[in-house]
Amino acid sequence: MILPFLFWLGLIACAPLLGQWWRSHYWRLALVFAAIPIIYYLLLLPPGASNTVYHTAREYFSFIVLIGSLYVVSGGIEISVAGQSSPVRNVIFLALGGLLANVLGTTGASLLLIRPWLHFNAGRASARHVVFFIFIVANIGGGLTPIGDPPLLLGFLKGVPFWWVLRHCWAPWLLSMAWLLGVFYLLDRRGYAPVPAAPRPRVTCAGWRNIAFLAVIVAAVFVPQHLYLREGLMLMAASGAYLAAGKKVYDNNEFRIAPMFEMAALFFAIFATMMPALDWLQFNARDVLGTTLSPARIYWSAGGVSGILDSAPAYLAFAGALSGVFVHSVGGAAASLPGIAQTASAYLAALSVATVYFGALTYIGNGPNLMVKLIAERRGLRLPGFVAYFLKWAVPILLPLLLVLRLVFFH
Repeated sequence: MILPFLFWLGLIACAPLLGQWWRSHYWRLALVFAAIPIIYYLLLLPPGASNTVYHTAREYFSFIVLIGSLYVVSGGIEISVAGQSSPVRNVIFLALGGLLANVLGTTGASLLLIRPWLHFNAGRASARHVVFFIFIVANIGGGLTPIGDPPLLLGFLKGVPFWWVLRHCWAPWLLSMAWLLGVFYLLDRRGYAPVPAAPRPRVTCAGWRNIAFLAVIVAAVFVPQHLYLREGLMLMAASGAYLAAGKKVYDNNEFRIAPMFEMAALFFAIFATMMPALDWLQFNARDVLGTTLSPARIYWSAGGVSGILDSAPAYLAFAGALSGVFVHSVGGAAASLPGIAQTASAYLAALSVATVYFGALTYIGNGPNLMVKLIAERRGLRLPGFVAYFLKWAVPILLPLLLVLRLVFFH
């Protein structure tokens, strides 16, 4: 019963190579793969197994409503940056983008900022501008809040306190941002020639009313899960934002609902096919992770899976494995994810950092990565392929950082 999960992740990894065929049939495939474990749990297992389906469906609904609401609201905010860019101004832009990712999510911040980022660097934009945007805005920048990145959101939905990530992961985040921004500055400064008497940068924002709806969504995150009140507030805020911003702003942002439908279908199948895998990990965690479990082992294992496949299912899989290990040693509520957050925070911190940061290693490590690549290529930029991205950019820039994080924070 774990095979549908493995095959589905393999299909997602190969999706860019399947082209139009995938875009035409992904939703049918998602339904087929999701139906297999759902039927198995509802019809072939004892009646109590239906609780697993119910809780999984609840988590999926909360997850997709928040991601979708942020996607709609951010699409109705148009930021324009005019004037001459410079290495220092670019560093400030990326730093602010990383911070914004914690409020809008990496998907929302990436879609909101990638076009003004390319326009700001018009005439000198290159692969490095897009690659470092993926590193910072689409991945590592969102590592401080559950809103920032899908793996952290899944942890929050499973009971990890909202501010836990900020309290336990701020130091790796700060070191990582300093490293990436410093390296980008050195690379961007090479060959830079300022234009004499160039106008100073000017930022304009259309659809600013959507900021109020964004505040409603962020506030709704703290509403208790009771009768779907939280999700209802988010959906109303997204609907209000879409009506308030107007068609012109969404057209200027090249807003399309299709990517959101695709993400919803992909994660529907992921959540469904993950059920047997999570149950299996819960009961066989010691065999999977070994008897000498450590934060370092969690860091490399979960991070490796995140970079190769996707960060969200990697987080769920290894969170289940952690619960399975701790249920044998401490038992009870202490083995749940909220319990691990309190009693074994180093393990959960390693899992949180790894699944977010390793997602920047490949184009398929996190959802926004491919979106950013496609938008930049439509603007005429030549970007490295999958292998070149990993070997030319991720290996020399990210791997040393990930090794330092392991040596300093996760033993």
